[in-house]
Formats: sequence, C-alpha cells, structure tokens
Amino acid sequence: MSTVAPGFWRRLAAMLYEGVVLFGVISVAGFLYSSLTQQRHALDGRAGLQAVLFVILGLYFVWFWSRGGQTVAMKTWHLRLVDAHGAPVTQRRAVARYLSSWLWFLPGLGLGALAGWHSGTALSLAALAWGLAYATLSHVLPGRQTPHDLLCGTRLIVSKPASKR
Repeated sequence: MSTVAPGFWRRLAAMLYEGVVLFGVISVAGFLYSSLTQQRHALDGRAGLQAVLFVILGLYFVWFWSRGGQTVAMKTWHLRLVDAHGAPVTQRRAVARYLSSWLWFLPGLGLGALAGWHSGTALSLAALAWGLAYATLSHVLPGRQTPHDLLCGTRLIVSKPASKR
C-alpha cells in the first residue's frame, strides 16, 4: 500500500466532488426533515435542521471511513483514509476525525462573527480565508497531513486501484 500523501490539487478536487455528492445527501435529508416536522418556513426549526444535518453528515463520513476508508469522492480521486500505522480506521477514530474536521470551517466563521460581520458574503470570505490558511498547513506539517489528521492519528494517502491482471 502506498504511503504517499496526496497533493493539494487532488485534495481540492476530492473536496469539490464530495460537495457535489453531499448536495444530494443534504437535499434529501432536508426534504425529509421539513416534511416530517411540517416546516413551513426555512427559518422555522433551523437549529433542529442543523443538528439533524450534522448527524447525517457524521453518519455518512464515519460509515465510509470505517468501512474501507473511502467515500465516493475519495474512491474517484484514489484517496484512502488510514490510521497512523496504515491500518484501516476504526469507528471511534472516524468519529474523532469527523468532529475535528470542522476545524476547516468553524474557526473562520467564529472569527468573522467576533469581528461583527453578519453578511453571508463576509462570513463566507472569512471561512474561505481560514480554509486556505488551514490547507497551507499541510505543506509544513509532518507527512503533509492536515492538523485534524495529526490530532486524530489518521492520514490521507494516495490509493491506486489494484491491477485487474
């Protein structure tokens, strides 16, 4: 098995593709939530919807990471999640990685809110700026891994499919 860390562009491509896949997951979950709770306005029950989506996303990632180490997007871009020793990731480690992966977004949003920014554009730019700074850390950290991978004892590797011969 390869132990090569993926480059920036491969990670970015996988993240963008994951976003496309998750758009469908979120849409179905949001539709079911709004139907089951008789939600009539997008802001009614917003906290409940956010909590449900947080759990749904967690189930999605933990399921795929602990059962083969790859989501749909990760398979497409030949990425695999393993523990620090190259072994498959346990459910506990996958949950820890899911929770700590929010470091990609929450600090930027929090800093924007602390600065008093309330517009969606300003908060999105704060999250984007933080995300770029966070991604840059993978170039200086050991094994070219992200902080949440180092924190959880996981790593992302390039995983070429086995030859069909």
